[in-house]
Amino acid sequence: MNLTGAEWRKSTRSSTNGGNCVEVARNLPDVVAVRDSKDATGPVLAFEPTAWHAFVGEVSRRS
Repeated sequence: MNLTGAEWRKSTRSSTNGGNCVEVARNLPDVVAVRDSKDATGPVLAFEPTAWHAFVGEVSRRS
């Protein structure tokens, strides 16, 4: 997967003290990439946009 040009965004609810955060890149064609904010060079999970939106919607409903 080519992540060149990925624009990573951390949640505005994330703190600056190195907590448990993820970053999401939604600007890539046909994929939403997710990574651990503490390990920017580590593994990346990739989702189809429809699967990502379904996941986020379900999490939002349960919060």
